[in-house]
Amino acid sequence: MTKETAEELFNQGLERYKAGEDAATLIPLFKDVCDQSPKVASSWICLSWLYLINKQSTLALKAAQKSVKLNPEDPQARINLAIAMLETAQSGVREHIQLAHTLLTVLPDLKEEIVENFEDGLRRRPNWASLERVKKWILET
Repeated sequence: MTKETAEELFNQGLERYKAGEDAATLIPLFKDVCDQSPKVASSWICLSWLYLINKQSTLALKAAQKSVKLNPEDPQARINLAIAMLETAQSGVREHIQLAHTLLTVLPDLKEEIVENFEDGLRRRPNWASLERVKKWILET
């Protein structure tokens, strides 16, 4: 049996997530992907999102910080970081909201994906106050 590459694992995890698999069962897979390819921002973005959905805010914060460090121009990374910061009572949220908003203005083709992610988050974690706040700030400003 051959060991799967980080990219293959990432794609499998993404498909499983899209099929509705629970975030808690996907966290170990994405942790493995991040361990195998620690400089790939998209893996850290997904891991932080899964932690957020699973109400593991401190772990989400660390993963989101790593994703922003690796790719500061990714609006989803900034959004995840802002949500994690709200949930862990960190200061500095506004900077990330403003940057995400600016990035979505410059890259409008990403907005639809961001909107879908907000809706997905609310389906998977209903009444998610931090997500609702960030969604409002990003989409209504």
